[in-house]
Amino acid sequence: MNSPLESTSKSEVIIDVREKDEFEADHIEGSIHLPLSHFGTAAPGVLHNLSDRSIILMCRSGNRARLAQDQIASLGFGETKTTVYEGGIRAWKEAGKATIAKRQGHLPIMRQVQTLVGAFTLLFSILAWLISPAFLWGAAFFGAGLLVAGTTGFCGLAELLAILPWNRTNPTNREELCSASPASGACSR
Repeated sequence: MNSPLESTSKSEVIIDVREKDEFEADHIEGSIHLPLSHFGTAAPGVLHNLSDRSIILMCRSGNRARLAQDQIASLGFGETKTTVYEGGIRAWKEAGKATIAKRQGHLPIMRQVQTLVGAFTLLFSILAWLISPAFLWGAAFFGAGLLVAGTTGFCGLAELLAILPWNRTNPTNREELCSASPASGACSR
């Protein structure tokens, strides 16, 4: 198997200067995340530890990487060997090199729970107001579920959502379920 940096040698390191959401969505394995928005404060410590390595600066297209390269010089690390990966991560991927991509469109289980509880509570409240007060039992059911989840750490709705097809294929499913329902059986395995 190729090394994570594929075209880089052992003495080279990639610093990705894109923002957190961009980096989490798609990045090169082994790269160091150092967003341009925090570069001036975070870079000195990182650069000091990389003084013996060649640094490849990566962003989406190359523009922010050039700005980071200018900041490196202005921070007093002008002797550090830096290069900008021209074309950024887009060119990296077009060249067929591997990245780690977060599955797009996946809503964490806890957010799914919050969305469903909020939607059904609102729905039952509106139905109670417009049709019959008996619909308040539906809102009470979801409120009781939140009470149980908060006091015991077990969330039945999170357990149910975890086994649904769109969540079953998610590689982080177990961690998400443990976060949403700490008393879950998935956390003890």
